[in-house]
Amino acid sequence: MYRRHPSRGGGAPTRGLWISLLVVVLAGCDAAPTTTPPPAQAEHDHGAEEAPAARPLETRYVCPMHPQIVRDAPGTCPICGMDLVEKALDPLAGRGPEVRLAPGLAQTLGVRTATVERGTLWKYVRTPGRISYDETRLAHLHPRAPGWIEGLSVRALGEPVSAGQELAELYAPEILSAQVDFLLALAPQPEGVARVRVDQARNILRLLDVPEADIRAIERSGETRQTVPVLAPIDGVVTEMKAREGMYVTAADAMYTIADLSRVWVLVDVFEHQIDWIAPGQGAEIRVPAYPGRSWEGEVDYLYPALDPQTRTLRVRLVFDNPEGLLRPNMFAEVVIYGGPRRDVLKIPAEALIETGTATRVVRALDDGRFAPVEVVAGMRREGEVEILSGLAAGDRVVTSGQFLLDSESSLRAGLDRLSGQTQGGHDHAGH
Repeated sequence: MYRRHPSRGGGAPTRGLWISLLVVVLAGCDAAPTTTPPPAQAEHDHGAEEAPAARPLETRYVCPMHPQIVRDAPGTCPICGMDLVEKALDPLAGRGPEVRLAPGLAQTLGVRTATVERGTLWKYVRTPGRISYDETRLAHLHPRAPGWIEGLSVRALGEPVSAGQELAELYAPEILSAQVDFLLALAPQPEGVARVRVDQARNILRLLDVPEADIRAIERSGETRQTVPVLAPIDGVVTEMKAREGMYVTAADAMYTIADLSRVWVLVDVFEHQIDWIAPGQGAEIRVPAYPGRSWEGEVDYLYPALDPQTRTLRVRLVFDNPEGLLRPNMFAEVVIYGGPRRDVLKIPAEALIETGTATRVVRALDDGRFAPVEVVAGMRREGEVEILSGLAAGDRVVTSGQFLLDSESSLRAGLDRLSGQTQGGHDHAGH
């Protein structure tokens, strides 16, 4: 045995090896090319020459205004009511690559499913509200003729009044002059003339808001009255008062405003997606913090025509009877509006939805442990259940636990497919 020093003669074997490799390469270059490629290469070339067969399109029915609404049969759009139009669509459109799990792995991951079924969803809106005056039961008192307030019987805001109650005394020269004309008309006149003049003069006093009892008293006594009473036209409470003793008032001045509180309005704001649930005449219920345990029943009266541009909500007006006067304007109330049942709708548990901000999906459970994300259109949501307008059919199974993991795996598979140019679905995790 001996050791060869690297600096002496070590390059000879290396040079011999390189010369042998060069001879082999040159021999391969001179040889004629083979006509049959290796199996792997043949498969690659075959895929390059022949494009994969395109999937056949299926006939579906789509809403022209809401293209996310897709149906297997003709019908109308559940959002806008337009007739669906026929359209040829890719059957896998809106569906992600499949993910396959072994039964044991699905159980380990805690994957649970629920069946898509038809049923009833109860529509109701729970929202805060504010009690307000019923504006159809407000009375504004203006003098029919300019004059001076000589006396006040009601002197403070909030005082309750009844219809016909005297509020103030008004001295108005125009009313006094009309009384004189009325007395002159009562004087004997030629036959056939007096009756017309008396009726005209009496109507003028009525138009000047002189009470009927005062007109009869003037007629009986034959004397004018210096002042006439201002009477409350309705039962209620005084909500505004500008009348002061000795004040000069004109027809433009509101001496009193009286509100009838036997019925009140409750104003609420509802979101856009709830507008379709509400219609005039539907029942409603309110509770107020001032009276725990008590509730009042009323109904929807009016939906205002425009949304608030800042909050994107719609004002809705409710009416409630208030015979005891316990509901006071500007109180806050907890409101529930009952929209009634929505029958025969497709529904799934709300926990099955995956909302990304740009799309709404569920993971559909297929046969043989396969799962596939499917885009859906969600409708009404109530008590842990969601209406499905498009994307699923009755009897389908959706994942309610573990769906985010499956959706992430499918999204990863789709990203890898795009990078590699593959279109094969189904990712087998049976061996994981």
